[in-house]
Amino acid sequence: MDLSAAIRERKSIRAFKPEPVPREQVEQILALAVLAPSAINLQPWEFTVVMGEEKARLSRRLIKAYQEKQISCSPGNVKPLSETFSRRGVESFEVMNPCLARMGLDFNTFINEGSCNFYGAPAGIIVCLDNAFSRARLVDIGITLGYLVLAAHDQGLGTCPIGLINAYEDDVKDLLNIPDEKDVVIAVALGYPDWDSPLNAFKTPRESLDSFVRWID
Repeated sequence: MDLSAAIRERKSIRAFKPEPVPREQVEQILALAVLAPSAINLQPWEFTVVMGEEKARLSRRLIKAYQEKQISCSPGNVKPLSETFSRRGVESFEVMNPCLARMGLDFNTFINEGSCNFYGAPAGIIVCLDNAFSRARLVDIGITLGYLVLAAHDQGLGTCPIGLINAYEDDVKDLLNIPDEKDVVIAVALGYPDWDSPLNAFKTPRESLDSFVRWID
């Protein structure tokens, strides 16, 4: 697949087919993801892949934790967002909500419990960073994440990055035996997209380049 086409076509998937993804295919995707650049070639990313019954167990544990703690998805801002950022969030909601309404789903419940369930994907990839690193190395995690989702798209698989997983880090680490010194940064739902589902019928908008770029000649 042409790289430019992959970048334009790829979107987050929130309804997956139940069929499992072969381990060999996941390995191929991760082998491409770790070709990402990193500061001083430290390659700080670490992955835990959970599939099958273990993935189902993790989903049940996370949904239970969400129902008890009610920690929801949020942009994680430390002060009120500007009108521009707030508007973008509202626009995404307005695009998504009609598809949810067609299926009788509540937005908040779907997004939060859906995140905890990896949106029904048969595989979940937990991305960790050793806490010996500074937060600056989260940049490297972001770069390899970009490689990962594009590599998956190239192979006909869908992905959805899941940030809420960080809020339930203790549950994830306990169930998957992730060492204390590893920080859970983000997760990725991975599987074959269910293109018949209305949940995959929309794509969130992007603003023009002028909204993001300053030119200094």
